[in-house]
Amino acid sequence: MAALARLFRLLRLLRLLRFGPLMAAVALPALTALPARAAAEASLAACQGGPATLLAAPSSALAAAQPAPQPVWLDARRLRWPGVTLAPGQAVRLHHSAAGALGLGDDRITGADRSVTLLPSAQPLTGELAARSAYLGDGAELALPEPGRAGDLAAMHRGQTLVVIEDARGRALRWSPAQNALALDELFAAAGNEPALGVSLTRAGAGFKLWAPTADRVELCVYGGPDSAARARLPLRRDDSTGIWSTEAAGVRGGAYYRYLVEVFVPGLGRVRNLVTDPYSVSLSADSARSYVADLGEARLQPAGWAASRIPDRVKTPTDMVIYELHVRDFSRDDEGVPKALRGKYLAFTQRGSLGMRHLHELARAGLTDVHLLPIFDFASVPERGCVAHGPPPSELRVSRGQEASRRAAAGDCFNWGYDPYHYSAPEGSYATDANDGAVRVRELRSMVMGLHAAGLRVGMDVVYNHTSASGQRSPSVLDRIVPGYYHRLDATGRVEQSTCCDNTATEHRMMGKLLIDSVLLWAREYKIASFRFDLMGHQPRAVMEQLQARLKRELGREVQLIGEGWNFGEVANGARFVQASQRSLNGTGIGTFSDRGRDAVRGGAAGDDAAASMRRPGFVVPVPADGEGSLARREELLRQGDLLKLAMAGTLRDYPLDTADGRRIAGGQFAYGDQPAGYASVPAEVVNYVENHDNQTLFDALVLKLPRATAAEDRARTQAVALGINALSQGVAYFHAGGELLRSKSMDRNSYDSGDAFNRLDWSGRDNGFGAGLPPSGDGGADDAVLRPLLADPAIKPRPAQIDWTRRVFLDQLRIRASTPLLRLADPAEILQRLVFHNTGPGQQPGVIVGRIDGRGRADAVFDRLLYVVNASAEAVAPTVPSEAGFAWRLHPVQRASSAADQRVRAGAVADPATGRFQVPARSVAVFVVERR
Repeated sequence: MAALARLFRLLRLLRLLRFGPLMAAVALPALTALPARAAAEASLAACQGGPATLLAAPSSALAAAQPAPQPVWLDARRLRWPGVTLAPGQAVRLHHSAAGALGLGDDRITGADRSVTLLPSAQPLTGELAARSAYLGDGAELALPEPGRAGDLAAMHRGQTLVVIEDARGRALRWSPAQNALALDELFAAAGNEPALGVSLTRAGAGFKLWAPTADRVELCVYGGPDSAARARLPLRRDDSTGIWSTEAAGVRGGAYYRYLVEVFVPGLGRVRNLVTDPYSVSLSADSARSYVADLGEARLQPAGWAASRIPDRVKTPTDMVIYELHVRDFSRDDEGVPKALRGKYLAFTQRGSLGMRHLHELARAGLTDVHLLPIFDFASVPERGCVAHGPPPSELRVSRGQEASRRAAAGDCFNWGYDPYHYSAPEGSYATDANDGAVRVRELRSMVMGLHAAGLRVGMDVVYNHTSASGQRSPSVLDRIVPGYYHRLDATGRVEQSTCCDNTATEHRMMGKLLIDSVLLWAREYKIASFRFDLMGHQPRAVMEQLQARLKRELGREVQLIGEGWNFGEVANGARFVQASQRSLNGTGIGTFSDRGRDAVRGGAAGDDAAASMRRPGFVVPVPADGEGSLARREELLRQGDLLKLAMAGTLRDYPLDTADGRRIAGGQFAYGDQPAGYASVPAEVVNYVENHDNQTLFDALVLKLPRATAAEDRARTQAVALGINALSQGVAYFHAGGELLRSKSMDRNSYDSGDAFNRLDWSGRDNGFGAGLPPSGDGGADDAVLRPLLADPAIKPRPAQIDWTRRVFLDQLRIRASTPLLRLADPAEILQRLVFHNTGPGQQPGVIVGRIDGRGRADAVFDRLLYVVNASAEAVAPTVPSEAGFAWRLHPVQRASSAADQRVRAGAVADPATGRFQVPARSVAVFVVERR
């Protein structure tokens, strides 16, 4: 009984030792006095306890005097202490304690196992090392004395290490832990070649490998089920050359669950024991509590027919891609054709007769090639058990009080975009019918992929390797609780950078870059993902993206298209830390980046505009006022937008020649777009054209602000169709937001990431586009509310089903036109330069009208000898005459002249006069004319 009482006291103590950022030191009672069975149970209790246990806190005297900035290791031997200039007689010493026992007594560092005087570095920094450390600025350049064994160097990064400025008498004047990521990269470079981090199954059991080079001990906790008690606690062995800990667990089979106990020193906190999941988890229990043991090749994880399901062979070159961005929950949450249990789930995509799947089938037949899914990896923001589904606000809350109701509901509801990564390589559980069964997540996600394959669609993923949902020792941090300070990008003071929104990862570090590459390879290989969209890709190195590109091709034997957000901002802007995977830096790679050039020209203004600014900055598709104050300035801006759009429709090529409205003839790379060139792509595959996506207001909502309020609903639909048509006719990758063809509205919400179902809903029936659901819950401080409230309450703005259906059918025709000829999907920039010519250019051009002609002669698969499009965004019919196009047998494109054509105004009113080269096009219309082959 005494032993059991001690055990219960121990269990209670372990529960109390869960901690946040601050925790007092607590000594654990010895276990040796317990009987064998009680000792075993106490040992397993650590596998059941809280996420972290503090084993020993550092000296309070040292913790209270952390200076900034911190010294930074530049490689295994050299470091820089930014802003430090040593006075005569001062020295810098490195003190290390394996037990974390450094202290301060009589103004001197105590408790060190080893102390080393650092020497001024005589070797100047050059090349990559100089470039990647430039952001630190000047400081004391220091180095370890020679010689030094690799093992000794590595040992300094385990336990507690302080870099200390001391006076001539050895008194500590200033001290700090050092940032050690680059030292770890050099010392443990061999870990980058490890092919099997995570779990692997063998006939005898399971093998486990975890990279934790700074840890003192790593143990494996094994569980029989997602909620059952631990059944084993096993030690892992350390490989000193790689920093990888491993074990072979006999008898552990697929279907078990596991976590690691990692004992490691955390600067500023002390020696901790973290109970943590595997960064290489392939699946999990509910709420990501435990990692799942699995070989993804096991038959039990494959739905019937998985092995035979093939990626549709529709994309021969990246410019063949026509992408549809879609959120898993949005897709089926309100689809009455999906069983209730499957709404908002992966399996909704297996319901062939549902409204959503019928819509996707129709789009695929018209020319859509890829569905890109917003995050389907494991993310932290949605409870996987017990989330609450919230429908539209009650009628009395709409507009007036719907905003506050949605804010209250957001915390525990079932909706989030999912841009808060928890585990990069495991399926998200909230989309599975049983989030607590690791096998179900895998099977059902694969079933979703199969359902899309059956519709003729390739599957793409939106991936987010630029940040995690948390760092440090707080939940839901994973990476930092295994190798503190390594996986995240730090500023000079040791704070985690957050320019992405959240805790930025450091993909420039070898093992974070490896995690990215290994994870993408897993998704492409095990889930047949055909293409990837990288969130904030400009925060990642170009070199890592090129390594990924090469490995995908080498290991899979197929092209996997890579696109992403190449924005240039934050602490990495303009190559401050490395050559970025950004718009200007990716030329020559074939990796695509989203172009804000065409987007902003079509919509007007910029993505971050508030409502008032958006109203003042209309885009190309908004006609010039016939008269009135500001019309001259608006006309000049419209001409500039037209020039920018011509370049966008030519693939945003840096070498494409352009005759601009101000009378110049310049290449795309010379055309200014803010402080950057408008033309940045070397090949058309490097540009992704879009006019809306999940970020910011939908196209419909943006046009609510930019079009005059009295604009008829029919004209709003026509304006939307013009914008979509520009995208469909542009060279490069075509990218569309789900529901754009349904005039989708998010009730003016410009950041709906956590706004719930009511503001993100998709109505495949076409009865309701979502406008007027309420004031946007994101609110942005309420500054927009006064502008938005009367608009949302205006019934004349909300489209009727007839206008929604018309826009849908016009969009289908636009897809058919793009699919009808490779002339609209040219892959070779030389062909664009040779074949594509714009008319209506220069100072005398008519604003609001784009005329582009593509020559198909000499290309056997072109279908047409010539193709000419006229984009008329103006409120009046136009009839541009192009003498050089006279004498050809111009006819309206077969899709637009068919009796079934969606736009009967174009069918009747778009007329070519072959004798004169005159092309008549109705207001707010896109017309495509062709010379057919005989």
